[in-house]
Amino acid sequence: MNRNPKNYFAEVEQAAFDPKNVAPGMGFSPDKMLQGRLISYPDAHRYRIGVNYNLLPINEAKCPYSTYNRDGSMRYGENGGSGPNYEPNSFGGPTQDKKYLERPVTYNTATVGRYDHREHDGDYYTQPGNLFRLMTPDAQERLCGNIAAGLGQVETRIQDLQINHFYKCDPKYGEGVAKAIGRKIEEIVKKEELVGA
Repeated sequence: MNRNPKNYFAEVEQAAFDPKNVAPGMGFSPDKMLQGRLISYPDAHRYRIGVNYNLLPINEAKCPYSTYNRDGSMRYGENGGSGPNYEPNSFGGPTQDKKYLERPVTYNTATVGRYDHREHDGDYYTQPGNLFRLMTPDAQERLCGNIAAGLGQVETRIQDLQINHFYKCDPKYGEGVAKAIGRKIEEIVKKEELVGA
């Protein structure tokens, strides 16, 4: 602070100090009181000032940054425009800069940190396929219809990507969604996968 406030309400009453605001790349100690404050301070600010308290001039970042946070009361500015609000995406949206990740911490023999589940080979299809097969035929049809109601409104490229995921869970699942949006599964799924099913 290098001056007295010019507008007490704007610069003092709306100020939202928060222990989670640290220099990029720094981590937080395992102190239980600090861990509780990392959650409770922003929660109190959301209640007191509003969900977008961090966008008010007194609280806003002083350097450029990108985020996928959107909407909420008193949201102003361009609000992300028509771009996606998720990562990864195929629309060139901002991506996480790994050099700012919090460093892992080792306790006894276990290491606690943030890990990208996409870096390891995983089975993303067996469990949803099993769930689909547990459903009755009319429940499967309703599910495909509900998905198609939203998926039918997006561009064909996105439809193809998503229906391929459903097909890998269970061929009937992919076929059902494709049929519900008026498409043929043969036009979407690669021929070698259709033969192997």
